[in-house]
Amino acid sequence: MIIWDAIETMRRLSAEGKSFSFSFMSCDRSKERSEGIVEVIHGRLKSRERADKYQDADIIERYINLDTMEVRRFYQPLLMTFNGENVSMI
Repeated sequence: MIIWDAIETMRRLSAEGKSFSFSFMSCDRSKERSEGIVEVIHGRLKSRERADKYQDADIIERYINLDTMEVRRFYQPLLMTFNGENVSMI
């Protein structure tokens, strides 16, 4: 699945109140490190970050992990899977 199709479907499902699974490579740019692959079994996207708040707001997605109720973020290009399907840039 192409990343833009995955993101679009994630947004649609979130708007419908449905959850989905996904995984991504973590990235903490302020600490210049990664904690590896993050797997979210039941998640939903939240509203987008404001460009005046985050430098890379156009490629950041906020989500809620419905199992832990934590709100976190991931970089779109680091999305690896969506509902068990591999995600690619092209």
